[in-house]
Amino acid sequence: MFVRSFAPALAALLLVAAAARAQDKMPEDKSKRPSPPATASAVVNGTTVTIDYSRPSLKGRKAFGELEPYGKVWRTGANEATTFTVDKAVKIDGKPLPAGKYGLFTIPTATTWTVVFSKVPNQWGAFKYNAADDALRVTVPAKKLAAPVELFEIAVAKTGTVALKWDTTEVDFTVK
Repeated sequence: MFVRSFAPALAALLLVAAAARAQDKMPEDKSKRPSPPATASAVVNGTTVTIDYSRPSLKGRKAFGELEPYGKVWRTGANEATTFTVDKAVKIDGKPLPAGKYGLFTIPTATTWTVVFSKVPNQWGAFKYNAADDALRVTVPAKKLAAPVELFEIAVAKTGTVALKWDTTEVDFTVK
């Protein structure tokens, strides 16, 4: 008799456990993250340029020199490292970069940024970044924006200009 009265409770418990386990295997909905994912893409002279990144918010903070320290490698966004993909060989500010997928890192300073294209695209943040894996580095000037940009933003223009904007800083490089 005890087993019969206990059976429905045991069945319910097993059902809840199975549902929780199935939910663990479901893919994460990244759009619900505090720094949601975004994609910037354009066709530049017949070459598809795609940048996948996450968009952190200022939330009253100062981005560069504080939240993201000057002189340190930044994942150029939030969460996973930002990726830069081109389907044909290109030139970045006049320097060659083969077709492929790269980790896009930056090293900000108050006046210039180093833009880094790493051969290791899929990594979390910049925790395992290694300069030995760099495919290319270019140094570009940092510009002051008139008004702050709350959500980090990357744009790829059909002209090949890639603009990174956050807080009161804009950094551009060119893909040709």
